[in-house]
Amino acid sequence: MPRVDADLKLDFKDVLFRPKRSSLKSRSEVDLQRTFTFRNSKQTYTGIPIIAANMDTTGTFEMARVLSKHTLFTAIHKHYSVEDWKNFAANHPECLEHVAASSGSGTADLEKLCAILEAVPALKYICLDVANGYSEHFVEFVKMVRERFPKQTIMAGNVVTGEMVEELILSGADIIKVGIGPGSVCTTRIKTGVGYPQLSAVIECADSAHGLKGHIISDGGCSCPGDVAKAFGAGADFVMMGGMLAGHDQCSGEVIEKNGKKYKLFYGMSSDTAMKKYVGGIAEYRASEGKTVEVPYRGDVENTIRDVLGGLRSTCTYFPQNPRSTPISSKWAQWSVTCRSYQGGRFLFCRHVSGQLPPTC
Repeated sequence: MPRVDADLKLDFKDVLFRPKRSSLKSRSEVDLQRTFTFRNSKQTYTGIPIIAANMDTTGTFEMARVLSKHTLFTAIHKHYSVEDWKNFAANHPECLEHVAASSGSGTADLEKLCAILEAVPALKYICLDVANGYSEHFVEFVKMVRERFPKQTIMAGNVVTGEMVEELILSGADIIKVGIGPGSVCTTRIKTGVGYPQLSAVIECADSAHGLKGHIISDGGCSCPGDVAKAFGAGADFVMMGGMLAGHDQCSGEVIEKNGKKYKLFYGMSSDTAMKKYVGGIAEYRASEGKTVEVPYRGDVENTIRDVLGGLRSTCTYFPQNPRSTPISSKWAQWSVTCRSYQGGRFLFCRHVSGQLPPTC
């Protein structure tokens, strides 16, 4: 018999932080950098744990050059050639600490990934990205990549439940990408009926990952700096952004001008646009699970980075903490949160002081 999970599940828009007394005098006192040591690769990473999504519009070498200056990370999209990677590594070796090579789970994907890592041996990070991280094939693929590359740090996903996070970590992944359908140009929830409200997914998956000394990325659903803060507060170690970084000079694609206004295309990697660009169209057995939008042209991404980081620093000033320790921390999930959710014709308000949101209010 089908079972309905009646526990309250929440998205970023449903919650707000409940402030507490702070000893910080200024946003300038906040240090956003974190240091992680990964479970399987044993590598250590230091930086601000925000990642540009591995979409071909945002996960570009141009984006990586700017983000790495701020110690932010870029998951480079999988459509660059081996030669492109060689040129990038030769010209910008300082960026390699803050980029990952992305790959699908096919035979050709693995061959290309091996070629990239052979050409750029200093590359430390791999992002294994599929729409459905629940397939047995993907689990076996993660095991295969871990066997081939024992010292590389592996990101893998996407999933939204704790048991699959554990499965992927035990199969060799270090960082699990969490999120099915929350992205601004993703239509998976509409086309398939599959998904999980992102805040609750992050809370559940972070708990499972951290129990195994693994890490997670909250992938998708952030539309403003406050959402990024909420993702960290829910327990995410990293936050991946796509739409928030779209429309900039560092994104691929030409600037489009309409009625005196400038735009750039932004689309999901399972959209009609992406499928036509890379595989000649949508196969007859599948449907598009992404959309194409024209986002306002936003100039240099530097301004957006400053806005996001400034918002996070401001968030940190509302809570008691040592400004030089770990201001972006899963410990946020232990602070009181005021949340508002519309359910059954009434608004529900609740507070929690533990790592799990209450099932009912």
